[in-house]
Amino acid sequence: MDTVKKMWFRFWDGTTGLFAGSKIAKAISSLVIVYLLVCVGLGVYWSIEPSEFSVRDASVTDASAQPVVGAGTMGALVKITETLLEKPGGYLTNDKTPPGLWLDNIEHWEFGVLVQARDMARAMRKDFSRSQSQSTEDVDLAKAEPLLNFNNNSWLFPSTESEYRKSLSLQKSYFNRLLDPQQTDAQFYARADNLNDWLGDVSTRLGSLSQRLSASVGQKRLDTDAGFESSTGDSTQKADDTEIKTSWLEIDDVFYEARGTSWALIHLLKGIEQDFGPTLDKKNARVSLLQIIRELEATQATIWSPMILNGTEFGFLANHSLVMASYISRANAAIIDLRELLSQG
Repeated sequence: MDTVKKMWFRFWDGTTGLFAGSKIAKAISSLVIVYLLVCVGLGVYWSIEPSEFSVRDASVTDASAQPVVGAGTMGALVKITETLLEKPGGYLTNDKTPPGLWLDNIEHWEFGVLVQARDMARAMRKDFSRSQSQSTEDVDLAKAEPLLNFNNNSWLFPSTESEYRKSLSLQKSYFNRLLDPQQTDAQFYARADNLNDWLGDVSTRLGSLSQRLSASVGQKRLDTDAGFESSTGDSTQKADDTEIKTSWLEIDDVFYEARGTSWALIHLLKGIEQDFGPTLDKKNARVSLLQIIRELEATQATIWSPMILNGTEFGFLANHSLVMASYISRANAAIIDLRELLSQG
């Protein structure tokens, strides 16, 4: 063992002595320092979350034009997908080099946005653009939806960005046909049942996020998956009482995924308000939708802490995850109420 140590120290001393005080060593050190400083600066800039955009502006191509039915929802989806690809640093989740490799918070923000874009693209393909279950799906949306569901972490052959850009191009094709009165093959059906189906997906997503955020401090939960029907069972036996706790390494990941989800939903719901206005008014449901948007807007407040804190429920330090869970849960409760209103005759 002593012989191995001596050989290692000789090798180390010889290697360091080769460059010590030389111009090569100084040049390499300077380049490394400059590279790290540039990476840190870019990392800070790329980590800035995109601000909200005007859905009204995104739904028209001419400032003097009036939006057509469907332009608000589809315009919001197009702009969300575009922002995902064109924000500072571009799409970062599949980056394999610094600084993108280090920016896990903005990557989880991207995933939250992506999930909502995928859900809306699916709803556009199977519901909003079709008059009934036996009608033909739109050719552009039929191609755009699977492209947006491509692996979100593919670097090359093909890259994630290239597939998402193809989806964005097809989304814009449908959007432009929707705005063109001469194109009658692109339609949007603002019916209460279509909206109710999409809101059901949103409610499921928010419910899951709320549970994961609340688990930041650890919770003992009863198994409520089977409900109260004795005939309902699980495929495998589960404990009646389990302790759920999000790992401290994943707390900020879940938090930023919720931020991204909420950011995307704010714009999609504003598009829904624009397109489904008469339907919402008929059901006296517009104020319920506005309340959902208000709850989600509260999730976008500035984070003044340099890190996501994870204090206990009534402890000395704040718990950002529980605050986020509160807003998400209230928005989800409002969505459940809105769905009840939409389902009434």
